[in-house]
Amino acid sequence: MEQKAKRVGKFNVIDIIAVILILAVVAFGAWKLLGSRDGGEAGESSMVQVTYVVRAEGVPVELYENCLEHLPSPLMASGALVGGQIESVEKAPYYVLGPDGQWVEDPDHVTLYFTATTETPAGEVMTTKVGDQEVRIGKTDYILKSEYIEIQGGTIVDVTWEEPAEG
Repeated sequence: MEQKAKRVGKFNVIDIIAVILILAVVAFGAWKLLGSRDGGEAGESSMVQVTYVVRAEGVPVELYENCLEHLPSPLMASGALVGGQIESVEKAPYYVLGPDGQWVEDPDHVTLYFTATTETPAGEVMTTKVGDQEVRIGKTDYILKSEYIEIQGGTIVDVTWEEPAEG
């Protein structure tokens, strides 16, 4: 008697709940899949230009001239171009502690400041990445890499996000 009361047509209540749950999971999956595609297309149309500066300390002095010859240079990560480029490099003295306890300029090494630009999709939460590396002020051990230049152990000292152009 109790089983007949719970039947609705050819399905019982448990069958209906199972079908509703399956439909909900399929609808959620489709929403996430289609939502990520739509978000990607919207993000591609609204891009933010990011300019950042990487400081490399204690590099050989001849590296400055060699880098100048290859600028601008497209950014790379994992052996592939990732969009953006190293725009310029500036040098500054590199100081070491002398035998008398005073800071003295090291004639064999310099500090280089590389300026790079890239574009990233605009979004509510801004996470700027070049390849797999995040671009954030204060990030150390940053690897700045292009077709001809690779600097390891750099520190990002400045990041500027430009407002996206209104389309």
